[in-house]
Amino acid sequence: MSHRLQVLIPEELHARIRKAAQRCGVSKGEWVRRAIEAFLIRPRDEAAAGTDAADPLARLASLNAPTGDVDRILSEIESGRG
Repeated sequence: MSHRLQVLIPEELHARIRKAAQRCGVSKGEWVRRAIEAFLIRPRDEAAAGTDAADPLARLASLNAPTGDVDRILSEIESGRG
């Protein structure tokens, strides 16, 4: 069973949703349904993975990317280009 949900949004947000739906090749309604579903599922998945969706530093740390002194890293990048 489907339910109708009416939400008033500002013109700018409407335009952004319209453009996003066009890029995806779906209706605005379908795009909004997908966006809501993604929002509702994502925090659960990230919580299960042990990351805090609200904490961008925790998400960055979970990438296990190399870190270090900026000058040293830039030097290593430049030496690799030669």
